[in-house]
Amino acid sequence: MDADHGVVDPAVSLQSAGLEDGDNLTAIVIHPKVAATIRAFALFCGDGNRVVTWGHPGDGGDSSEVQDQLNGVQQVQATDFAFAAILADGSLVTWGNPGCGGDGSEVQDQLKGVQQVQATSGAFAAILADGLVVTWGSPGEGGDSSEVQDQLQGVQQIQATGHSFAAILADGSLVTWGDPGFGGESSEVQDQLKAVQQIQATYSAFAAILADGSVVTWGNPGEGGDSSEVQDQLKGVQQIQATSGAFAAILADGSVVTWGDPGYGGDSSEVQDQLNCVQQIQATHTAFAAILADGLVVTWGDPGCGGDISEVQDQLKGVQQIQATHCAFAAILADGSVVTWGNPGEGGDSSAVADQFAYV
Repeated sequence: MDADHGVVDPAVSLQSAGLEDGDNLTAIVIHPKVAATIRAFALFCGDGNRVVTWGHPGDGGDSSEVQDQLNGVQQVQATDFAFAAILADGSLVTWGNPGCGGDGSEVQDQLKGVQQVQATSGAFAAILADGLVVTWGSPGEGGDSSEVQDQLQGVQQIQATGHSFAAILADGSLVTWGDPGFGGESSEVQDQLKAVQQIQATYSAFAAILADGSVVTWGNPGEGGDSSEVQDQLKGVQQIQATSGAFAAILADGSVVTWGDPGYGGDSSEVQDQLNCVQQIQATHTAFAAILADGLVVTWGDPGCGGDISEVQDQLKGVQQIQATHCAFAAILADGSVVTWGNPGEGGDSSAVADQFAYV
């Protein structure tokens, strides 16, 4: 350092760091991530050593009792009233409403080598490194897996409705538990659930894509559990997306098939002729938005939650990605600009920050 000016000599700084002129440096920027219960947020920062929570204290907004344990956070998952954080060493820290997963003390000694956590409204399910599963929280919402525990081996993936879980095993079979009315009971379709590749869920029903591209559904019939009316169309399915009450499947030819509650996007008949060459579908609570191959967007479902795109239709060109809140959509365009629509109070109105988009 120059004693007269307090300026660091770049050459000296590089050498002290073990670097020479011409060496290549790579900077990795890790953005903060946020998780949410119904009434609280948890923000975990890029270094994984700090979690900031706010909102209703009893629903996860106060993490002071576990703050010293929240080091090396890799992922945070949430029920409606509690949080669970996976740490770098594979252990887990929970806080929030004890009856809804905030108290994991009874299974804490089992929570080692945690790879993934999934949540219903009131319970958590953790996949361990050895493929076993540990559950806790509200028993009626999937927190009690004792009846199927001996089947939960070699688990690859878990999906959840509001009150039940479904786990894909290494052999492609499926195990379900939780509230029967929310998909926790799959006995009627169990013989069909073979070579399962992917599961998607509404609030009370599941849809499984099989290796041959067909689909099996179960759970609440009115919210997607009954796909009998479109079953002959569900061939070559590549991807399924869901609102809280309906499913939308993208087929191999880029067309889309929908079923479930019409008010939640289960009826796409008004836009069906536009749903060609669909690349991606995103969903709010009650509406769908599909990106086409030419970068245009087609929406359907509840108008107030993003199903009506008429006010921004002329702006939605060259769309690259769409993300959704509970009741609004945000689309990133090829030029980096952002277009939003849906419920103004839930992100549909971005006019107050529009001038900042250029810096993102």
